[in-house]
Amino acid sequence: MAAPGAARPAPPLVDHHCHGVVRGELDAAAFEAYLTESDAPAAPGTSYFDTQLGFAVRRWCPPLLGLPPHCPPERYLARRRELGAAEVTRRLLRAAGITEFLVDTGLPGDLTGPRELAEAAGGTAREIVRLEHLAERIADTSRTTDSFLASLDGAVREAARTAAAFKSVAAYRHGLDLAPTPPAPAPLRAAADRWLTARATGDPGAARVADPVLLRHLLWAAVRTALPLQLHTGFGDPDLRLDRCDPLLLTDFVRAVRPTGCRLVLLHGYPYHRGAAYLAAVFPHVYADVGLALTHTGARAGAVLAEVLELAPFGKVLFSTDAHGLPELYVVGARLFLEALDTTSARWVRDGAWCAADAERVAALVAADNARRVYGRGGTVADGT
Repeated sequence: MAAPGAARPAPPLVDHHCHGVVRGELDAAAFEAYLTESDAPAAPGTSYFDTQLGFAVRRWCPPLLGLPPHCPPERYLARRRELGAAEVTRRLLRAAGITEFLVDTGLPGDLTGPRELAEAAGGTAREIVRLEHLAERIADTSRTTDSFLASLDGAVREAARTAAAFKSVAAYRHGLDLAPTPPAPAPLRAAADRWLTARATGDPGAARVADPVLLRHLLWAAVRTALPLQLHTGFGDPDLRLDRCDPLLLTDFVRAVRPTGCRLVLLHGYPYHRGAAYLAAVFPHVYADVGLALTHTGARAGAVLAEVLELAPFGKVLFSTDAHGLPELYVVGARLFLEALDTTSARWVRDGAWCAADAERVAALVAADNARRVYGRGGTVADGT
């Protein structure tokens, strides 16, 4: 423990859920689009810099580019253009303090893959395979329903050979109120046939897999590999219905998965993060994530983290940034997490609720050790496609 009044050295960070960053230059509108989960511009006369996340970017990132904290957005973006995207990405990723990245490669766009991200950051990376994206790729090349189902199951098994984990966005595609058990063969084949037929006719609504029977099949295909399964819960962009993303809706699925030993990681959670913490408290194979929520709550991140730590065992909470598109989001995610953890635990130490040694031990658990235990250790892998 550091001496009284001295800054504690930051623990190493394992970012167990993140995405690539944009390779090219961004104009002001494109940059701001990554500061919100909305799919619309800011209200007339305003900016998405005027949010908790926007203020956090202006607090933490300008000094890393040679500017004072809280400098005007226009000055910050001008400095960004002056340095160039590659240099900005290198500076910010290396300043974030993250040594290992687990990268969800299922998002579209010209984004860095795991290897490229790790090289820019000076760390290591592994891939998280998004189940729905995998199914859509298989559907693009399948001629029949039988070949689709066989190829899909084979692709999941093959991905499990190198991936760190699987991830599902069933919360976006249907909601978490899914039947908890694997679908029977007949309804599964019927659902696959309906989807492939709709895709073949050019139905734009069939571009993505959204049938609850197919989503259940994907979840259970991942469970059978014994790799960890990440599940989006809580808030996101307007593509989801927030009321159907409460992690407590997964309770029966959690119970059904328990005998398999598959570890379930509940991502994000907010504003249902206390429900995620409860599931992590009562089920041995469930873990809770604090990513995304801390980034978007900014100056209130400490309150959100404290609510997660009210009930979740300290060995069941994992750090992530859920950074996407902007290297700034890695910096903000890491700094807000470390500040929230330090100020919250310091308060509890002052109050006598925790001792200083335990505070340091919990910090190491949440920052990195829990993720290494859940996902194992691994080096950089080839970029996902």
